[in-house]
Amino acid sequence: MIIVIDGPAGSGKSSTARAIADKLDIEYLDSGALYRTATLIYLEANRDKEAFFILLNQKKISFYYEDQKFHVAIDGESVTDKIRTTEVTKAVSEVAALPRVRSFVNNLMRDVVLEGVYVAEGRDLGTAVFPDAELKFFMSADLEERAKRRLKERKEKNPGLSLKEVKQNIAERDLKDSKRQADPLKKAADAIELDTTNLTFEQQVDKICSMISEELK
Repeated sequence: MIIVIDGPAGSGKSSTARAIADKLDIEYLDSGALYRTATLIYLEANRDKEAFFILLNQKKISFYYEDQKFHVAIDGESVTDKIRTTEVTKAVSEVAALPRVRSFVNNLMRDVVLEGVYVAEGRDLGTAVFPDAELKFFMSADLEERAKRRLKERKEKNPGLSLKEVKQNIAERDLKDSKRQADPLKKAADAIELDTTNLTFEQQVDKICSMISEELK
């Protein structure tokens, strides 16, 4: 069974999905981390697309969820922290827009959810990757609130980061994600929309957990 949570950057998808996985004792799948991993390989290839796709097919990407953290490795070496750098963040939309990358990541995700119960979060899971998902949610929040949340997440590891920079980055990401030709960010017709701007973290987690628990009965 697969439950998907889509939405724009900073809407709370990742933290909410992790909390849901912990609370309901199900698996968590972070699609954004997989696109960031592909982006790291792209940067390793010095942004040369031909070299990048050769590397992407040569590398073995593995991942698992443990201790409230989604861990990713390339050829057995952890890149969990490396994929969260500002350099990767700035390039991920460009890489994620490439149809061959989307196909690659989609296949990684589809293969892993063949058994068990998973909650996954991303931007096009309910429309492109898992159109037949048992439950679909679309989380949203206003730009200012999303920027504040993202800054809080990253300030410790990026002390020079400013709210203005984060806000600009998210706004640019929103535009790229919604305008891209391959699987743009959009709400699935049958998704349940949840605006989290004025909700506490506990409230949004409880709302979604309640609906998932009913589906699992």
